[in-house]
Amino acid sequence: MKQEEGQQRPLELKRAFSALSPQARSIWSKSAADDGAGHNLLAHLLDVAAVAEALLEHEPPTTLDWVSRALGLPREGCIRWVTALAGLHDFGKAIPGFVIKWPVGQMRAQAAGLDFPDEATGRDNHSLATAALLAEPLQQLTQAPRGWVIAVVQAIAAHHGRHFRADEQSQGRPKREPAAWAAARSEILEAYWQTLKPSGRPAHADLDLAAVNWLAGLTSAADWIASNVEWFELGERRDELHDYYEHARLLAVDALADAGWPRFQPLLAEPEVAETLLERIRGRPTAPRPLQQAGDALIKQAQGSTLLLVEAPMGEGKTELAYLAYLRLQSTNAHRGLYVASPTQATGNALFGRTERFLSAFLRERADIQLVHGGAAMNAQLRHLRDIAHDKHETLAASAWFSQRRRPLLSPYGVGTVDQALLGVLNAKHHFVRLWGLANRVVVLDEVHAYDTYTSVLIEALVRWLKAMGSSVVLMSATLPRSKRDRLVQAWGADPQAVQESAYPRLTQIDAHSIRSKSFACRPLAPIAVHAVDESLEAIKSQAIALLADGGCGAVIVNTVDRAQILFRLLETHAQASDIEMILFHARFPADQRADIEKRVLSLFGESNDANSEVRPSKGLLIATQVAEQSLDLDFDFMLSDLAPIDLLLQRAGRMHRHDRERPAAHAQARLWVAGLHPDRLPALKETAWEYVYDPFVLGHTWACLRERETLQLPADIDALVQHVYSFPELPASVDAKTRDFIEIECYGARLGAETGKHQQAMDISIDPEEEPARAYQNKRFGGDDEEGMRNVTRLGPESVNLVPIDVIDGAWALDGTVVDPAQVPSDAIARQLYARQLRVSRKAVVLHCQQAELPVAFADHPLLRHLYPMPMVDGRCELSGQGLHLDPVLGLVYEGAEK
Repeated sequence: MKQEEGQQRPLELKRAFSALSPQARSIWSKSAADDGAGHNLLAHLLDVAAVAEALLEHEPPTTLDWVSRALGLPREGCIRWVTALAGLHDFGKAIPGFVIKWPVGQMRAQAAGLDFPDEATGRDNHSLATAALLAEPLQQLTQAPRGWVIAVVQAIAAHHGRHFRADEQSQGRPKREPAAWAAARSEILEAYWQTLKPSGRPAHADLDLAAVNWLAGLTSAADWIASNVEWFELGERRDELHDYYEHARLLAVDALADAGWPRFQPLLAEPEVAETLLERIRGRPTAPRPLQQAGDALIKQAQGSTLLLVEAPMGEGKTELAYLAYLRLQSTNAHRGLYVASPTQATGNALFGRTERFLSAFLRERADIQLVHGGAAMNAQLRHLRDIAHDKHETLAASAWFSQRRRPLLSPYGVGTVDQALLGVLNAKHHFVRLWGLANRVVVLDEVHAYDTYTSVLIEALVRWLKAMGSSVVLMSATLPRSKRDRLVQAWGADPQAVQESAYPRLTQIDAHSIRSKSFACRPLAPIAVHAVDESLEAIKSQAIALLADGGCGAVIVNTVDRAQILFRLLETHAQASDIEMILFHARFPADQRADIEKRVLSLFGESNDANSEVRPSKGLLIATQVAEQSLDLDFDFMLSDLAPIDLLLQRAGRMHRHDRERPAAHAQARLWVAGLHPDRLPALKETAWEYVYDPFVLGHTWACLRERETLQLPADIDALVQHVYSFPELPASVDAKTRDFIEIECYGARLGAETGKHQQAMDISIDPEEEPARAYQNKRFGGDDEEGMRNVTRLGPESVNLVPIDVIDGAWALDGTVVDPAQVPSDAIARQLYARQLRVSRKAVVLHCQQAELPVAFADHPLLRHLYPMPMVDGRCELSGQGLHLDPVLGLVYEGAEK
């Protein structure tokens, strides 16, 4: 008997592609460039499910425990349930508006009996269609609670990068769609579900936002992998659906291996004492420092997800403790990986090398590591690791698959900037992929004091998310104000009042069962003599020359690039005549040159064990900005510094007498000259431009606190000074009335408005894991990462663009003697060379020029260059919208004239 149009076939007959109705079988998911068969929708759904299953089988058991609890699924059946849900992401492709996008696919669907009325084809967003069409049939099929199904559909429908608001979903349902389409969708859904057959039923009535975004992240990653035709050949590779799925699972395992996606592997095969572990971490015999002994004792008591807050002086071994904490926490909790986040690309580069050495000492099987920041593509260490990515004899490699945009945080091991993690808490494209990558990880946030209110609020949101997704967090700082510490503790879900007040230096550990605090001893350093010097560059120059006359290596750290460049020129003639090794280091060099300078700075003034390191000069001077302030392991005999907030000034001071070494007799005691530290007047904040870099209110209180001090005793004074300044006490009576009014009225009023605004801005754009999934994105603007138009950013500041300086010789672009045609897409080798030269510029005229200019083909059509802008240089000079730019080989980029 002939089956009527649209009538459902018995489920038992739908176990093969050939058993499907012509309509259901004709609906395509992946087109074929050569007008071939393409890939039908059911096949793609099964491919993605197979990848999701393979991904979950690579996870540690604690991930599956979390998933079972978060999604309310039976532990034994949770993998198949999650697999089945992720595969349904493209259910919405079975609509006229999508199928019509491939003319060959449309013709086949029409031949099978599907019609395409104009009104029905007007809605073509298949992700939105999934959100609008899947919930009702999925609930009927599974008998799962309605709220749970709606949350699941929200998660998997977001796989193209964003969550749809409730008011958008009605736009996903096709208008006046013929009934045959719904019948075909129902047939595909039933055949798919019968093939996978999840057992049991969800226990939760709905899902929280952490569960929704975890599922959204897994779904997106599985879709990316299953959509790679090199791994998953198009077409019905097997007719029987069960056979097709089992074969897809084998392809998925091979694809993950080819991508460099390792199975979970614990680094510790058996417990080891801290001394042995630290020797392996450092690569040489070493005795645990008190910080590391105390930290190890605390972390061994941890149960479940843990927050470890490390407040300790510079140079006490906080980074090694973080690695030790990872080993212990991974052993206890089976955490799936490690991400180390630092404030800047430069500090991230330095930590990448250290982390690579740490992992290499413990890995027994091959694993992947990524450098995660905007300049990672040109890092030499990363390129080397990528070259050996398929060498099975190497235990550490870097996969090219993970390095693509939004993917690096999926790698089990990564080092980079905090910004890459913070994009996970903003309503940016695929933010949930970043969150999924960070779930059940140990995340180390270094220098947590180093951010303004805006970024600090985003960090607090990140801490909340990490707690919600089963991760552990290590927070590190030498100079953390109590107010920031309390907010971070609160973000973890603990009451700051319940944290026992311990003397500095201290450790605080918080897990699900207890809060423990511990103080410990640290190396006493000789007192630092504090002196004042005028803020004028002539005065700093004279003081530096006087100090260098006695030999030794010193640093001058100033607050702006302009001051650094001018000071370098003022000292250049004297340095050459007196055989002084002088280096200028700031952020306005092309990236490749800056990396070379950073490497040389570490070689000359650090504690390098590299046989290629240069000999420390008898007379050396580093002139630098904040790039030398933190995370870089530098050691100077003396220092001059512009006045800066107390925590940052102490960070700078901590770069003196850091290592045990012989010093010139004149510098046997560490001495710090602070520019602008006059006992009787506040420095000229506007003329120096310091008020545009730092909060004048904080600068004023730092000045008031230090102006009559003669010595600093580190580490004893660190906490007392930081807490004193950031409590903003009443100014000393000796401060004159005019200065008092300026600080307490004018600066305080400006700070109050600015801080309130920054806090609100951050709250307005960050996603709260406690929000209901259906409402979490309702009033959150979408944008960020590489989105056009409105952007959500991780840090406030003037808009900037990345320029690529290119020489113009006889009217033609030239790069190291090679002609570059701006109208042609360059080779990858040339593109990498151009990319390596980028530098960031924030001058308003330049930014506006770039935003309005049309990119040449050479940049617009190459993926490595499309977010950069060319800066054609004639004799080292370029003019953009009236702003002159000069690229000096010694000074870096120099702005000509006042800002326009």
